[in-house]
Amino acid sequence: MSKQSQYELLLKQMQSLIVEGIPAEGNICNLLSLLKSEMNLFWVGLYMRTGEDTLGLGSFQGLPACTVIKFGKGVCGTTATKQETQIVDDVTLFPGYIACHAEAASEIVVPGFRDGKIHFVLDVDSAEKAAFDTVDKEYLERVVRMIEGIYAI
Repeated sequence: MSKQSQYELLLKQMQSLIVEGIPAEGNICNLLSLLKSEMNLFWVGLYMRTGEDTLGLGSFQGLPACTVIKFGKGVCGTTATKQETQIVDDVTLFPGYIACHAEAASEIVVPGFRDGKIHFVLDVDSAEKAAFDTVDKEYLERVVRMIEGIYAI
């Protein structure tokens, strides 16, 4: 099955998991769990905007992680500052990389918005180098739109 076909199926499964009337975190944890397991990822989670220039650890699936990230620092902070998706083929080569896990080899981070401002970033890590491409970018940006919708419920 192609990566695109995997994502198409994943998006349908995710949509069927969203339930109104429960806390946003319940829906988001289910989506993140499905994303991690179905796409065989090392770590998947959200860093939420907690201040003018700070992200704090939100819902996630995987090992314990870094809890506070300043805008402009690491891949997540860079994504929050630039307000655009970042794909990193080799995290050891990213200037100012914040190493939460030695196993993480590549990363993609997608910004999520609320009222035109950064509300969170979706952080996705793989234990393989160069694991992410434009197909991942396209579909993970669609996952982020889904998560934005959950916060709007």
